[in-house]
Amino acid sequence: MLFSKCKRSCSIIFKLITIQSTLEIPPFLYSQDKKISARIILSDEYEGIVTKEFGFCIAVVDVLDVGLGVVIPSSANTFHEVTFTILAFKPSLSEIIQGVCVEIVDFGAFVRLGPLDALVHVSQICDDYIIYEESAYRFLGKQTGKILEVNDVVRARIIAVSLGTGRSAKLGLTMRQPFLGKKDWIEQDVEDYFLEKEGPKEEETPEESE
Repeated sequence: MLFSKCKRSCSIIFKLITIQSTLEIPPFLYSQDKKISARIILSDEYEGIVTKEFGFCIAVVDVLDVGLGVVIPSSANTFHEVTFTILAFKPSLSEIIQGVCVEIVDFGAFVRLGPLDALVHVSQICDDYIIYEESAYRFLGKQTGKILEVNDVVRARIIAVSLGTGRSAKLGLTMRQPFLGKKDWIEQDVEDYFLEKEGPKEEETPEESE
């Protein structure tokens, strides 16, 4: 498992996954090392693809082994058992992530999470009535005064995962719960939590103060 942090504090957890499969190498790649040929084919087949099993396949990291080729009379290609490693990102429900707000539209905000942009619907931005200020491209909480703009770093919870086939996928996020959202929102939630935990301070009576 790898932990990555981008330039704008976008925290994403990637995984290295080892896969065993069967590979066809065509005749025009026979002249080079079979590991190089395998990497070319596997990169074209896996990189940028979304699967329910592995999630987002970002890159083929290494080709570990390519077995001896098997020739089938009906094909000019050789068939090989291959073992290789991919770098993948597979989001899961209720996972807490951190990313950068890259776009504000009237129905929500898009947050960049490494290989994709996830949607925070306007109803999930914070526990407040949200105003969309189109001229400023930002959201404003009516009661709390919370502001969400492009380039803000946010922490959110994954509430919807839709991994399609090919290169399509959708993620839904929420920031309504305490300790989610922008850094200053979280700091205020922490302060409120400890104030509530301490309870109201008892006032000293004149006799006690003497």
